[in-house]
Amino acid sequence: MRKLSSFIVLFCLALSINTFAQQTFKEQHRPQYHFSPPANWMNDPNGMVYHKGVYHFFYQYFPDGTTWGPMHWGHAVSKDLVKWQHKPTALFPDSLGYIFSGSAVVDVNNTAGFAKAGQTALVAIFTHHNAKLEQKKANNYQNQSLAYSLDDGETWTKYEGNPVLKNPGIVDFRDPKVMWYEPQNKWIMTLATKDRITFYSSPDLKEWTKESEFGAQIGAHGGVWECPDLFPIMHKGKQVWVLLVSINPGGPNGGSATQYFTGSFDGKTFVPEVEKTKFIDYGTDNYAGVTWSNTGERKIFIGWMNNWQYANVVPTQGWRGAATIPRDLDITEVNGEHFLSSRPSKELATIQKDSFRKSSLGFTKELDLSNHIKDAGGLFKIDMTLDASNDFHIVLSNKLGQELTIGYDSEERAYYIDRTKSGKSDFEAGFAKKHTAPRISTSKEIKLSLFADVASVELFADDGLSVMTDVFFPDETISNLKVVSAKTKSLKNVRIANLQSIH
Repeated sequence: MRKLSSFIVLFCLALSINTFAQQTFKEQHRPQYHFSPPANWMNDPNGMVYHKGVYHFFYQYFPDGTTWGPMHWGHAVSKDLVKWQHKPTALFPDSLGYIFSGSAVVDVNNTAGFAKAGQTALVAIFTHHNAKLEQKKANNYQNQSLAYSLDDGETWTKYEGNPVLKNPGIVDFRDPKVMWYEPQNKWIMTLATKDRITFYSSPDLKEWTKESEFGAQIGAHGGVWECPDLFPIMHKGKQVWVLLVSINPGGPNGGSATQYFTGSFDGKTFVPEVEKTKFIDYGTDNYAGVTWSNTGERKIFIGWMNNWQYANVVPTQGWRGAATIPRDLDITEVNGEHFLSSRPSKELATIQKDSFRKSSLGFTKELDLSNHIKDAGGLFKIDMTLDASNDFHIVLSNKLGQELTIGYDSEERAYYIDRTKSGKSDFEAGFAKKHTAPRISTSKEIKLSLFADVASVELFADDGLSVMTDVFFPDETISNLKVVSAKTKSLKNVRIANLQSIH
């Protein structure tokens, strides 16, 4: 009888946990295949590291509310970049301050000396933000510190010698992204320092030497520089170095965004190829994105799917903030110039199921494809190829007449997302606008891939040369899909797939 009672208690507990999980991720506007926290606030991706077949994803997290607050590091893990297991909070504020953004590395050679025989240490490098010093208007309230894990990321210990890089008197001194630079057997820290990037080096993650600065007179400077990342990509047998720099405000369509530079790096100095300002994503909702460390030549990127212009007031209940889908980064050459391209990571194919596929599809002025997404619950992907000489637009709408329009203006050579009629927008005066992105490709055909998930769209045009990510907040699920064009007579390689929820 006692065994039966115990079984009933365990069964009821399991049932209640499962019910809670289902309820937690069924709120209105909750993304179904993008990462989001079970509850409360998240922003920047942090500490992303691949280790023993597991992708670790840390993120800026406030566990006590749905607006920004004292920062912690939330934690989740995945074996496929798609389905995530939520872990306990990894790093908590302490006497040195809040836990701001940073990175994590696998210290294979035990340079920091944290590991004992037979162990491998994961080391997190993050910014300690001292709010008390900030309130006193000091200029040294952000410093860089370490934490380490000897159990594959399950638990973390802060280094007793923190901080390891003290602030020299720069108000914004944060977001360390660390990588191992093999040619010189040293660690390189790429650090955001107000209006520029400062590079530091270290043999052991504890003692840091300033190497150089970059960017004071180059790039977009509409706001403070944040969340940098530096990495090489092999292109035609040569290394092209890429430097990501997030900026807030100063994005091409308002608010926050992430710019990038291509060039060379010799362990000391980054030299850009051109001084043109380029953005990794021209939508308004891809910010503070960086790449996973320890993934070899594969560079996998993920960003925060929000914008500081309205992040604290978006109309979600019980949670705020989500991540973009993971994207593989590569270099694409256009007229001899290097551009960064972003493609949805291949792992996303595991949650896709075709509902329609055709090599060629003719139409006159308007093509209604609604029947192929009617059971998708707002989770679908569209692929198609179109003539680049003609205007076109895709209309996603619901039964209330709310609509999001994604299109291309051939005269302006620009893609756009128009969310002026897409649903709730009164929470922020600048939300309901039309956003544009330049077309970089010179191809006569446009290859388009569009991911929709309840309250977001991610547009990948021309194999990821032009990318746009926008959130929106419809009052009912998107259930209608139309393609409209006055001149286009046919679509090629049309594919519509429904996507499964990861919850």
